[in-house]
Amino acid sequence: MEEGGYRDRTAFIKGAKDIAKEVKRQAGKKVGKGADKMSDQYSKRSYARFEEEDDDEDYPVQAQDGTYYRSNSRANDEEGHSDSTEGHDEDDEIYEGEYQGIPRAETAAKSDAEAQAAGQFRDLAQLEAERRKDQEELAQQYETILQECGHGRFQWSLYFVLGLALMADGVEIFVVGFVLPSAERDMCLSEPNKGMLGDQNDPGGLQTGSLIVYLGMMVGAFVWGGLADRIGRRQTLLISLSINSVFAFFSSFVQGYSSFLFCRLLSGVGIGGSIPIVFSYYSEFLAQEKRGEHLSWLCMFWMFGGIYAAAMAWAIIPHYGWSFQMGSAYQFHSWRVFVLVCAFPAVAAIAALNTMPESPRFYLENGKHDEGWMILKQVHDTNMRAKGYPERVFSVTTIKTVKQMDELVDMGEAAAWHQKWRMKLSNLFHQVWSNFLTIFNPEFRRTTYMMMAVWFSMSFSYYGLTVWFPDMIKYLQKEEYAARTKVFIKEKVEHVTFNFTLENQVHRNGEFFNNKFLNLKMKSMVFEDSMFEECYFEDITSSNTFFRNCTFISTLFYNTDLFKFRLINSKLINSTFLHNKEGCLLDFSDDNNAYMIYFVSFLGTLAVLPGNIVSALLMDKIGRLRMLAGSSVISCVSCFFLSFGNSESAMIALLCLFGGISIASWNALDVLTVELYPSDKRCTAFGFLNALCKLAAVLGISIFQSFVGITKAVPILFASGALAAGSFLALKLPETRGMVLQ
Repeated sequence: MEEGGYRDRTAFIKGAKDIAKEVKRQAGKKVGKGADKMSDQYSKRSYARFEEEDDDEDYPVQAQDGTYYRSNSRANDEEGHSDSTEGHDEDDEIYEGEYQGIPRAETAAKSDAEAQAAGQFRDLAQLEAERRKDQEELAQQYETILQECGHGRFQWSLYFVLGLALMADGVEIFVVGFVLPSAERDMCLSEPNKGMLGDQNDPGGLQTGSLIVYLGMMVGAFVWGGLADRIGRRQTLLISLSINSVFAFFSSFVQGYSSFLFCRLLSGVGIGGSIPIVFSYYSEFLAQEKRGEHLSWLCMFWMFGGIYAAAMAWAIIPHYGWSFQMGSAYQFHSWRVFVLVCAFPAVAAIAALNTMPESPRFYLENGKHDEGWMILKQVHDTNMRAKGYPERVFSVTTIKTVKQMDELVDMGEAAAWHQKWRMKLSNLFHQVWSNFLTIFNPEFRRTTYMMMAVWFSMSFSYYGLTVWFPDMIKYLQKEEYAARTKVFIKEKVEHVTFNFTLENQVHRNGEFFNNKFLNLKMKSMVFEDSMFEECYFEDITSSNTFFRNCTFISTLFYNTDLFKFRLINSKLINSTFLHNKEGCLLDFSDDNNAYMIYFVSFLGTLAVLPGNIVSALLMDKIGRLRMLAGSSVISCVSCFFLSFGNSESAMIALLCLFGGISIASWNALDVLTVELYPSDKRCTAFGFLNALCKLAAVLGISIFQSFVGITKAVPILFASGALAAGSFLALKLPETRGMVLQ
């Protein structure tokens, strides 16, 4: 009886448990169906996982007694426990299909986006790591290939071609300063306009004239340097030189002041890319042991550019006969011929550069193996034939290339041509800007900031002093000229004919009655509070001549250039102007000041020759840092000798000394900049630093020039302090001698 009751109770309990489990399972199915309607994708994934996990199991089946059981032995042994609940308490069991919550659509989308972004970041980091590894392997192999190619005819041919481009940069620096005095006279500029354009006869003129060029070069260095790392060194250099040539050509023909100024600005933008590209381009054809020396030899062409500009200015500008006139409106004077001649180096560089190939390193960095290999083979074969070994074969068959980033731009099928070009330019700008930002990444940040400080300090002192020197010389000349000025007060002149040159005189409160001024030149003549009655002026040519607060009564001006802007606050009573001369005619027959300016510039440029030679011979022997820091210290010391320059000859000698020493610092800085950055960032970094150099030049010129005629102590202290700081910071940079080109 008791045994039967026990069996009944056991069966009852077991049946109750089975019924409870079935209820749970059925509830889970109902919730699961509702979940399917809310998220079909999630449900399909859940059932697929369920079927995959339970492919060896059967669903519960109903027995004859109404209970449920699983068909496999495992379900029977564990009395209804499923695989998913194994190891859990019965109270905590969770069945397959039991409702566990459906993720919301926003959460799922956010999770997918985060996962995708994380995957892309991992892929990008992995790709960047692979690129760095490829670049390191390429650098080592590339150095070995250059060793096999040797140094010979190809490098020397490229040396002269790129030298012409660097020479064009040197010419551009001097052109504006040389032509401004003549341009001012030719365009009849008033004194305020002269201050904007610049005038070498005025201490403030060269300053502002130089600023126009430096501002253009600053923009050009940054733009062309960034583009050279994206579209190639050779192609970018051709574009920049072409812009320089075109606007230099236009500037020699335009008649207006504003047009001339605008053309010279754009000409400076074009030539701004020459220095960053030329040094980067040439360095990628030079082996390790030749790089420092031959980059320093290349710097000599900048000196040749200055010498060429000074020699052409001396030979052309002072000769008035080198001009022609078309009617009365168009005048092409000698200074315009000089501007045209100064465009020849850039034009010659364009013609010669078309015979040269692109940098093979650029091709290999951009995954173009065959193009890079062909150029290196050309270098090898050219050098071997020149050395008498034409039978030597280029042994390299495969060169490492750098893995490329995918940069796809959807142009759209229906996009117009101008929209496609706009998208291409936008994408190119994005690439250039992104590449520029990488030089401030942690890997290069310290190097970039240190180089910025060195470039700025060097440029601030060098350009500030090199413009301050000529301004001081002109100031001394002006003081000496003013000391010889003759002053006449309350003179009375009647019935006199003046037919000789009047120069450097001041007439105050004078009276001129029935006088004739015939066929003469007036130079630096000033008449103040004077009266001219029944006077006759004929065939007068004047320069720096003014009549202030004067009165003209019954006076005739015939064929003169005494325009009304020369008559300041003056009264004209019954006076007439007939057949005025068109334009402001130039005459250098008695002007020795122009020759002195060209001669000083010629000497100052030629003085850098010893520094170039010394730096080229020692660059690879003592290292870049020692050359940079040592020459900067010597230049700093030489600044103190400026306090002894109280005469024109002493200032010229000190200018030559400073230029000859400081050029070694510039050569070392150029080599160091090329070798500190990898190939895909080299032109970008060099262009940015060169743009910063031009900005420092603008500040240095502006600050130093303001002290002309006031004190020499402040410019000397500024220059010495900047050079000392630059030499100290240079020692903190890494030495690159003996390193392969990154």
